[in-house]
Amino acid sequence: MAGLVKSDTEDFIDWWPHTVFYQIYPRSFKDSNGDGIGDLKGITSKLRYLADTGITATWLSPIFQSPMVDFGYDISDYKAIQPEYGTMQDFEELIDTAFELGIKVILDFVPNHSSDQHEWFKKSAAKEPGYEDFYVWHDGILQENGTRVPPNNWPSVFYGSAWEWHEGRQQYYLHQFTKEQPDLNYRNPRVVQAMDDVLLFWLKKGVAGFRIDAVNHLFEDESLKDEPLSGKTADSLSYDYTKHIYSRDLPEVLEMIHHWRQLLDDFSAKHPERPTRIMMTEAYGGLTQLADYYEDSNGVRGSHLPFNFHFITDVKGDSDARDYVYNVEKWLIYMPRGHAANWVMGNHDNPRVASRFGPASVDAMNMLLLTLPGVAVTYNGEELGMVDYRELSWEDTVDPPARNVGEEHYKEVSRDPVRTPFQWSNATNAGFSTATKTWLPVHPNYLELNLEAQKAAKRSHYQVYKDLLELRKSGIMRVGRFNIEPLSRWVFAFKRSYPNFESIITVINVSDQEQLVDLSEFLSQPKKLVVEVAGVDSKYQTGQPLAASALLLAAREGLVCRLV
Repeated sequence: MAGLVKSDTEDFIDWWPHTVFYQIYPRSFKDSNGDGIGDLKGITSKLRYLADTGITATWLSPIFQSPMVDFGYDISDYKAIQPEYGTMQDFEELIDTAFELGIKVILDFVPNHSSDQHEWFKKSAAKEPGYEDFYVWHDGILQENGTRVPPNNWPSVFYGSAWEWHEGRQQYYLHQFTKEQPDLNYRNPRVVQAMDDVLLFWLKKGVAGFRIDAVNHLFEDESLKDEPLSGKTADSLSYDYTKHIYSRDLPEVLEMIHHWRQLLDDFSAKHPERPTRIMMTEAYGGLTQLADYYEDSNGVRGSHLPFNFHFITDVKGDSDARDYVYNVEKWLIYMPRGHAANWVMGNHDNPRVASRFGPASVDAMNMLLLTLPGVAVTYNGEELGMVDYRELSWEDTVDPPARNVGEEHYKEVSRDPVRTPFQWSNATNAGFSTATKTWLPVHPNYLELNLEAQKAAKRSHYQVYKDLLELRKSGIMRVGRFNIEPLSRWVFAFKRSYPNFESIITVINVSDQEQLVDLSEFLSQPKKLVVEVAGVDSKYQTGQPLAASALLLAAREGLVCRLV
């Protein structure tokens, strides 16, 4: 990569604003003991794979003690490891190994709700002193016929009423997700303090920060008023039934984000020998709301990285070049200056890239993700082009919302197809486990689609991904200026440039047809292109010179080039 700004000796930004965060879904990553469930020792055994690939940070989906009703998002002890996943010693060994390999570990923090098996909830249900208002309780409404009903019309995200009657306490409690996930009451200072203690506990264990789950659900309007109907459905049990103006996205959410940012900043200040501790927040919200999560109108900083889901929610397989450009530019326009952009292409809740955009788009989408400015988030398996296992049977389905809607409609909502075990090799269970039966079936295409095969192949999705991570090390990819344009309805390009150094150009065809494009006007100079990274099925080779005035791209092809 001659002529690129090198970053080997330049430490001009903190560790996180240009990092690729690799999301590990622990239950499906690697099983070390043959019980069919991924675990911490399995993750530790594969950290070398992450390091060899070029990954320097990983985010672990929940590993805390849980009844596993929602597979870890229902926590019964925030300071204990789920026994299926291992022990605290296993976690400490994972942290130590990651440190040795230069990998930072982010934990998934689930503050909106606990499990109904948590001691806090049991004490609150029993009205033990100090815990009476740890959760959101209400008497409900007593109708004229003597029937008691929930206090309002709020539906659960996972279908059904968001209220559940507790026989022991003789009140309803709020649960915005499953009934086994009661919502904590953040208007109670004791709850805030308890969660601060949890964060500090794990920070002292050596984690580099947290991904905060469902952060926009933390507060509800104290009046608990009925929400207006959305008009989208007549099914009062569907989450789409109401406009959620009283049950999420309240102003107090931002105050809590500021509170946690201060906690992290204070910890970082007290431990300058350790890296900056950061916060990533999950909320499917509007642009102005997410921009405020970065920094509010008074300049108070909040989330380091409010997750940007627009490549999941706003771009589809049939989107054209203008859609991609618009979704990139709108984030950069709304993001306050001085902050890091971030791009999330997939996660454990949404269909995989190869299933959303088609297998032919895998390399192009990774080129997009990894050459845009800022942070990239990769869900495990996307580097291989793993696909959803859509043929999963009802009998093998375990995802709560899928089970809730029943056998007739489970495939419409199930997240299980995107959570199947990682495909390491063509060995039994794709090398994930030696068990007779794994917690979810392995996708049957593992015989051909697996890491071992892709490492051995002359060209593969994994090798393209690895080459892109190597390219990201260059200074121009860290601080180079950025501009993006649609070259036609189906092709767009963007450039990373830095004065007196060679620019990097990414060009992507999002159509199902070949496209001939002229990059001359976009480049504004009559220079040539040299291929830096090409896809698996591309006719182009690394180092091959190309004419900018007549570039032929195959269907769904992406190219990353150097401007010389």
